[in-house]
Amino acid sequence: MRTPGGKRIRQTTGTANRKEAQEYHDKLKHELWRIERMGERPAHTWNDAAVRMLKESADLADCDNRAIHLRHFRKFFTGRELSSITRDEIVAALPEWDQRCKTEQKPVSRATKNKYLATMRIMLKLAADKWEWIDRAPKLEDLKLANRRIRWITKTEAQRLISTIRADWMRDVAILGFSTGLRRANLLGLEWSQIDLVSRRAWIHPDQAKARKPIGVPLNDDAVEAIRRWIGQHERFVFVRNKKPIPVTSWCSAQWDRQCARAGIENFRFHDVRHTWASWHVQAGTPLNRLMELGGWAKYEHVLRYAHLAPDHLAEHANMVTIWAQPDAGNVQTLAA
Repeated sequence: MRTPGGKRIRQTTGTANRKEAQEYHDKLKHELWRIERMGERPAHTWNDAAVRMLKESADLADCDNRAIHLRHFRKFFTGRELSSITRDEIVAALPEWDQRCKTEQKPVSRATKNKYLATMRIMLKLAADKWEWIDRAPKLEDLKLANRRIRWITKTEAQRLISTIRADWMRDVAILGFSTGLRRANLLGLEWSQIDLVSRRAWIHPDQAKARKPIGVPLNDDAVEAIRRWIGQHERFVFVRNKKPIPVTSWCSAQWDRQCARAGIENFRFHDVRHTWASWHVQAGTPLNRLMELGGWAKYEHVLRYAHLAPDHLAEHANMVTIWAQPDAGNVQTLAA
């Protein structure tokens, strides 16, 4: 078949039925005519966009998460023209239950739903602004989150939790998390090439970091011991399960919750290990600018949420409004009747 402009096209019709093949041929020829003669855009499907996005995201740290999100949305939008998908349909298609946990139903949090929204938002904006497949992307705003307290535990509680975790790999991943504040994906994907036990340091490459900036990770005694226990288990990855690497997608929050329940600790996600590490640092006097560097945060406001845990630098100002303390004689003002 040739286009109206004379360009030859060769592609399969996907069917052995002569009538169906002819219908496909006629439909495609009509669409090509409208594209060339009337300036219309070719109709791209959701599948086209999903495949292209994953190809262009292959080197990004969150590629696996994007794949999970797109796999979910595929159930609702496969075969649909990209331009026909609306904001309300996307919101209605958000997951309600965590599909990774097979033993029990666990609701998906709003924060997790926002990650699914972010993947669709990025894909549709690429389709509109970069690929020029659609005129505009639907506006997808994040769901509002409650301004909750930062969840962290004491060192005594952390010790109790670690002592109750039965799986060796999960126990040492937790120890390294409490010691370094690294995110779960960085912990599970940690490679021997990223570690120098002699110099007691590790590093996260820019493509592995959420902020796309390299992170230098000093290793304390607990971290070094946890890592050393895995020497010789795998030639590339530090932590393995049954001699095989542990994909981030295989993590089951229900398994972690059971370990926390055995330790008598409630409402403690694995990401709260990072919050706990940061909280301990602030309470020990680590400056916020240093904490920002250690944790690999991109914005200063991300570490400001921990500042209230160590208000010592405000103590001298608190004494400015005491009731019973004797004020400095030079500052006393006498009011004349």
